[in-house]
Amino acid sequence: MFPYLLLLFVVLPVIELALLLRISQFLHLGGTLLLVVLTGMVGVALARWQGLRILGQIQRDLGEGRMPAPYLIDGLLILFAGAVLITPGLLTDIMGFLLLIPFTRDLLKEQIRLWLERKLRDGTVEVVHWEW
Repeated sequence: MFPYLLLLFVVLPVIELALLLRISQFLHLGGTLLLVVLTGMVGVALARWQGLRILGQIQRDLGEGRMPAPYLIDGLLILFAGAVLITPGLLTDIMGFLLLIPFTRDLLKEQIRLWLERKLRDGTVEVVHWEW
């Protein structure tokens, strides 16, 4: 777990900063700031739009008595995309925009499904039902 946290909180911000400094050599400070703000604003608007669409699908499935599991995962991935899109930086923006593309999100969902199936088979993940 520690190496992932090191990557997330130390290495990624250093790479983002280096990339932004390099871009500012071409776009200057104002252009670079504008790029960061615009990608964030466009990304959050797209995430909001897709999130509301997925929420509508979840409500329809629940209303018809179907389990909306695939849409729940979509919703979590879109939420994550929105979070990384408001994080200043271009690598995180690219990652966020990729999660907003249904095709790439479907590829990631398949990988998550395979990972969960493997963990359940190995017995390293246990599903617990809570009664409130």
